[in-house]
Amino acid sequence: MDRLAKIIDAPVNFMMWLSCFVGLLMMLHITADVFGRVVFNHPLEGTIEIVSGYYMVAVSFLPLAYISRTEGQIIVELFTRGLAPRSLLRLEVVVNIVTIAYLTVFAWKTGEEAIYQSVSGEVWETATGFVAIWPSRWMLPVGCALMAIYLVYRIFLDIRNAERS
Repeated sequence: MDRLAKIIDAPVNFMMWLSCFVGLLMMLHITADVFGRVVFNHPLEGTIEIVSGYYMVAVSFLPLAYISRTEGQIIVELFTRGLAPRSLLRLEVVVNIVTIAYLTVFAWKTGEEAIYQSVSGEVWETATGFVAIWPSRWMLPVGCALMAIYLVYRIFLDIRNAERS
């Protein structure tokens, strides 16, 4: 199981670091745009389109599996606080199965859209030209599929831990 954890953790960690790097790029790009606008009265062309079409998508969807692995999501324990550990584990498995189903459908449908937009060469119009947006369409299915794969692994861990206790 440790070998499988290393195989799954490598892309999860890579996507997290990639999204951190993209977040840094976004900050630098926006800073350069503001600096150019304030100091030289000449902002960078296409900043809004690149930020909303690439940076924000990457920062939002690429680290999903990492957030799930580190349990960084918001958890409300209002109804589960009094559950026994075994019942809570069963509930987590059921919730993970439902989440996997949702993520699989979401990855599939966004993957179809990514294929369509890649073939058609989707672009967004800027004030001075066009920005190709189709590559960013692939971040949604990749991020969601990786999270679904991680959750399958998580279910196996939860079941193994339930059998041991």
